[in-house]
Amino acid sequence: MANLPFVFDRILFVRRPAPGQHKGLGWRLFELVLLYFVAGALAAVLEVRLHGSVYPQGWAFYATTFCLFVVFAFPGFILSHLWRAPVRGAGVTA
Repeated sequence: MANLPFVFDRILFVRRPAPGQHKGLGWRLFELVLLYFVAGALAAVLEVRLHGSVYPQGWAFYATTFCLFVVFAFPGFILSHLWRAPVRGAGVTA
């Protein structure tokens, strides 16, 4: 789930960017945070169904899980931002 913002080029998985444009890093980071909360809500629902209640957690748990979510998103970031083909005519001369 952490890689989805970097795999799809649609904004919030619905709207396409303007022709000739790509989804910016800001949108991708916003979607990453949004998907973190979606994954947390899904985990809470599963925990309630399996154990009857959600175990109380402190701030350290959420900080750790968010950092792990960002680490899991790293392959998608590499794929979408660092392995792109260079743009022709971008001022780079040979």
